[in-house]
Amino acid sequence: MDSLRQNKVSRLIQKELASFFQAESRNYFRGKMITVTQVRISPDLSLAKVYVSIFPLKEDEDFLAYITQHTKIIRNELGHKIRHQVRIIPELVFYRDDSIDYADHIEKLLKS
Repeated sequence: MDSLRQNKVSRLIQKELASFFQAESRNYFRGKMITVTQVRISPDLSLAKVYVSIFPLKEDEDFLAYITQHTKIIRNELGHKIRHQVRIIPELVFYRDDSIDYADHIEKLLKS
């Protein structure tokens, strides 16, 4: 169960990463639409698991590797945004959020 502080920090990181991905999608991410669906943060606030949804879905695994390569740049920009609100800028680990694909799969199964 997450503490109140964990929830606040995870929402802050989610908001700031979403604005970063929106602003820098042309420069770094080749015009793909990246949605930050969820952020889970460790109890000591040192590790943030960031779940992203990527549109269009073509080559999304390769693209997730591309985002992972640019983690230092993303963490640096995040640090500039939230440096006055948190003591430690957490390490970022990106995961693909496949909940939309799973929901589509269940919907197809229910229709047939």
